[in-house]
Amino acid sequence: MKSGYSKRAGKTLRTLPPEVRKALFKQVRFLERDLNHPSLHAKKYNESLDLWQARVNRDWRFYFRIQNDIYYIVDIIPHPK
Repeated sequence: MKSGYSKRAGKTLRTLPPEVRKALFKQVRFLERDLNHPSLHAKKYNESLDLWQARVNRDWRFYFRIQNDIYYIVDIIPHPK
């Protein structure tokens, strides 16, 4: 599978601290290989919007949709604690 980014996610990506950006890219590579990779903790976040959530690290999450053979990253946010 491949990945793509929304404009919103792309804008957030440019403002992320370098260590978070590096962790995100690593996690997206894991996602491209295996949706069930243990470090992702990927889960369906909103059934009606077909939106999934996965972990970047302890403090950040990314949200994505699966469209055909593309994981489309729609948002990257700090984890609401």
